[in-house]
Amino acid sequence: RSITRAYYRNSVGGLLLFDITNRRSFQNVHEWLGETKGHVQPYQIVFVLVGHKCDLDTQRQVTRHEAEKLAAAYGMKYIETSARDAINVEKAFTDLTRDIYELVKRGDISIQEGWEGVKSGFVPNVVHSSEEVVKSDRRCLC
Repeated sequence: RSITRAYYRNSVGGLLLFDITNRRSFQNVHEWLGETKGHVQPYQIVFVLVGHKCDLDTQRQVTRHEAEKLAAAYGMKYIETSARDAINVEKAFTDLTRDIYELVKRGDISIQEGWEGVKSGFVPNVVHSSEEVVKSDRRCLC
């Protein structure tokens, strides 16, 4: 927990994951969210609720409907992912990043003295997802 608290301190966004095949992990979402928000105050943090292991649908213990309902109650987006089958993993990160960017553009999140959550600086001219790089047969310039 002490390591985790250090990560919260300057966070502006996060993926809040639970296992769709494990009801207990879903029931812990409320606690995890409260703990996280308690460590980032007075700053705002944006979350996307992620139900992972969607490739194991036959073992599902949490319905999409109840996960969407919980996400809506907390004002979050909900997405289901599978790392094994590469389903929506990049989309989860992209959605979170876009949500943060939109809040910065609107002024709901701003650069503040003493907070490392959002910084100004280098902005690349073009950002390509790994899917775009593969589709266009270009190599990553990493």
